[in-house]
Amino acid sequence: MRHNVAGYKLGRSKGARIALRRNLIKQFFTHERIHTTKAKAAAIRGEAEHIITIARNSANGSDSEKVAARRLVISKLGDNQLIKRLFDEIAPRFANRPGGYTRVMKLGQRLGDSAEMVILELVEE
Repeated sequence: MRHNVAGYKLGRSKGARIALRRNLIKQFFTHERIHTTKAKAAAIRGEAEHIITIARNSANGSDSEKVAARRLVISKLGDNQLIKRLFDEIAPRFANRPGGYTRVMKLGQRLGDSAEMVILELVEE
């Protein structure tokens, strides 16, 4: 029995799961909205909100804290242009919001396999 085991396996090996999460989060920040399954949205939602919080809190920090925050997010996403957009455009929009940067809207079931589909998007401030 899997008592007290957290996280989503998503039917993939560890490496494939890490790559999937990284790519979904990168696409989420690039387009600010993605269509995906409910399980994948739930798997990346917390990490995406945590990344926005890191970017938002770095605005009030010292120069060394700003650099450290950027390096931390680069280690998670690995795309310098996306990091610049995240820190300069996305995070300042949520400067006065204490959390809850994302919204999940249900779309219904996919025709092929009846997987529940959702839209994961950034909340407009």
